[in-house]
Amino acid sequence: MIRLAYPDMSFKEVSGELKKVIDSGWLTKGPKTQELEEAARKYLKVREAISVSSGTAALHLSLLALGIGAGDEVIVPDFTFPAAANVIEIVGARAVLADIDKDTLNIDPCEIRKKINRRTKAIIPVHQFGYPAEMGEIMKIARKNRLYVVEDAACAFGSKIGSKMCGSIGDLGCFSFHPRKIISTGEGGLITTNDPKLAKKVRRFREHGMDISGNDRMFSEAGFNYRISEISAVLGIAQVKKIEKIIRKRLKLAGKMRRALGGPKAPAGLRVIPASVDKGLRHIYQSFIVSDDSCKDIRPLISLLRKKGIEATISNVVIHRQPYYRKKYALKDRGFPSSVWAYEHCLALPFHTKLTKADIGRIAEAVKEGI
Repeated sequence: MIRLAYPDMSFKEVSGELKKVIDSGWLTKGPKTQELEEAARKYLKVREAISVSSGTAALHLSLLALGIGAGDEVIVPDFTFPAAANVIEIVGARAVLADIDKDTLNIDPCEIRKKINRRTKAIIPVHQFGYPAEMGEIMKIARKNRLYVVEDAACAFGSKIGSKMCGSIGDLGCFSFHPRKIISTGEGGLITTNDPKLAKKVRRFREHGMDISGNDRMFSEAGFNYRISEISAVLGIAQVKKIEKIIRKRLKLAGKMRRALGGPKAPAGLRVIPASVDKGLRHIYQSFIVSDDSCKDIRPLISLLRKKGIEATISNVVIHRQPYYRKKYALKDRGFPSSVWAYEHCLALPFHTKLTKADIGRIAEAVKEGI
């Protein structure tokens, strides 16, 4: 089986530091956690970086730090992993779903404008699959309407818009270190911000709502235990150190995948998404997405590829079709034509730094034959 994803790590590069951590007996929120945060902060060019237990925890704490709750609305793309919408609902606000741009699969700024009302408090743009969202336009919309922006950069550690790193542009940025992401700590995440006051709130919520003053501990908020472990931090540090090397590998492999899927034998319906990368953007290909415009449903092709030993999967889900959101808001497909199209026509192919030339050839041949 050619696996869908595979973290770029080895035991050899972390064994020494893991031994030190285990022998020290200090297994959570210690010096390695601080080292990971500092390495990520410098790389992402932000004032503050706070490690957490998952990308979902990052989103949750970000909304809490902004004071978003009952009666508020937050705009989020309909085509994305449900975590971004779920945390909005969890804090008592309403997730307002917006359609996407078919060419990039990112939230459409025009659709954002349509959803804004007096209850709107924030926008959560998702840098889908590592391709940067239209942050220039989104930030204009947000500033004009006095809205917060929380970047869901779960897939975009290292993606850029010009010289700016994704996750450094909005009020807060949220990253995931799940095994399918560019770097992984098993489970884990990160929050970034240039606002020290927001960072202080995030840290307090991360640790049970606790403030430490001298030898005393006071709990001023009802917080959570969303800390990352020292063992996880060791894994993250090793990958942050070589992040540019990882990204160069992925970009090189993406070029090979594009060439292998193209050519005279490519079926008319086959497209790589996005077809090209806009000038000034760096797309890091957290996933490699293709569409089959000739089909009505991509899932039979996914089944066929798996039978051939290729672990493909749906690209993402449409949130308005999920039972919780369908029951609560009764939204219809006609309100999200691009999102529905992406769900029915797009798939994620295996993509990671351990792919070989033979793997890429086998994937491309199977996709072409399948279509």
